[in-house]
Amino acid sequence: MVKAAAGKFPPVSAYDGSASARRTVAADLDGTLLVSSSAFPYYFLVALEAGSYLRALVLLLTAPLLLVLYVGVSEAAAIGLLVFITFAGLRVRDVEAVSRAVLPRHYAAGVRADTWAVFRGCAERRVVITASPAVMVGEFVREFLGAEVAGTELETFPSGKRFTGRIKAVLVGKKKREVVERLFAGGDMPDVGLGDRESDHDFMAICKEAYMVPKNRRAARAAADGLLSRAIFHDGRLVRRPDPAHALFALAYLPVGFVIALLRVFLNLPVPARFVRHTYRLTGIRLAIRGTPPPAPRPGAPGSLLVCNHRTALDPIIVSIALGRSVTCVTYSVSRLSTAISPIPAVALSRDRAADAARIAALLEKGDVVVCPEGTTCREPFLLRFSALFAELTERIVPVAVEARQGTYYGSTARGWKFLDPYFFYMNPRPGYEVTFLPALRPEETCVAGGRSAVDVANHVQRVIAKELGFQGTALTRKDKYMKLAGNDGIVAAAAKAKPN
Repeated sequence: MVKAAAGKFPPVSAYDGSASARRTVAADLDGTLLVSSSAFPYYFLVALEAGSYLRALVLLLTAPLLLVLYVGVSEAAAIGLLVFITFAGLRVRDVEAVSRAVLPRHYAAGVRADTWAVFRGCAERRVVITASPAVMVGEFVREFLGAEVAGTELETFPSGKRFTGRIKAVLVGKKKREVVERLFAGGDMPDVGLGDRESDHDFMAICKEAYMVPKNRRAARAAADGLLSRAIFHDGRLVRRPDPAHALFALAYLPVGFVIALLRVFLNLPVPARFVRHTYRLTGIRLAIRGTPPPAPRPGAPGSLLVCNHRTALDPIIVSIALGRSVTCVTYSVSRLSTAISPIPAVALSRDRAADAARIAALLEKGDVVVCPEGTTCREPFLLRFSALFAELTERIVPVAVEARQGTYYGSTARGWKFLDPYFFYMNPRPGYEVTFLPALRPEETCVAGGRSAVDVANHVQRVIAKELGFQGTALTRKDKYMKLAGNDGIVAAAAKAKPN
């Protein structure tokens, strides 16, 4: 057992997991379980995603003042102003949605490996004590760390629907100690305490043994599959964790990027498909084409069904550009605006299986058709379950593996304005796509000629594409994604937003 000496605690590297069994642990979050000691990026994401561009900009411009308050006045004063700017007037449900759909991926990417090993080893009870608002960190702490959370509580207006921006009590110093004593009211204090700053010493002092986590920006991160959950689904427009420099770039570049996106879209619209790959290069869009594209159908002959995974709403258009000819894409509930500016025909499906099958079959009689059987996009290296409908329609099936390169903004969203998805993709300074045409299925591998079940064919195509991309296939569906990110099955959201994700 390691005791504090003269108010100092040993470093976490002194922890010996084999010395004795530890059942319970209490730990700080930022700088302790997370590599970075700054919570600013997460407040910025709340301000941007639950608030607005203007709110995020105000928060960013206030960052120097927040730093002065933190260093020169107190941690509590800095947190009070940070919370007010971020949360005042925001709807509770919007903040909860961001905490569920946006923040966990960024938190999970910064979990510190050594402290996580200590924290996870105390399997009976884990508690995170943090100055960050509980509403902001709760989803991540419970799902990814398997812990209870005690964080700063925020006031709401009497209706309970919006935050006032005021704090009931900032959880720092003695407040953290009081919370630990209340949570462990039976008298048996945590076996292990973990912290990284002086304001953690109060609660660490009542733990049976406690360790300081030294600052180290290069500390090893925990592997994504080493946590208790994996961020397969996530939302939000920003690709990178918005540290102040990245946040400044993302906001400052946004209006410039939107103008560039408009130029990239409308300059390429009138260009014949066989030349677009070259004009893409001139406008800073990288397009890599691999494999052997299927030949164009002969006059009077049916077309091929190009089956691809789904990364952004642009996938069918990019496949058409890679082919160098127009194809038809089928999708769920396409908007009039998207139809008007799409360089290829876009046909909406009805979710009626028989009607959709007849519609796709009729389109195949006229030429090539692109379909994304996942039914929605997935940003991570996973493939969702492939709908088996496509497998029943033809023996001319060509798997196509696509990957989108997005460095600043994501060109997909579950809760935002979906009609802007293509523009956000083109707003990236150097957007890119990789398209790989895989060998067409042999007749004996299909339903129509080979007698295989539609589910077997769909699963086979999923495996082929996953292997090419180095992704992992799953049985997750569109409904799983939207229940996680938006709290609905995705059908209502798609109809309301008029553009599938």
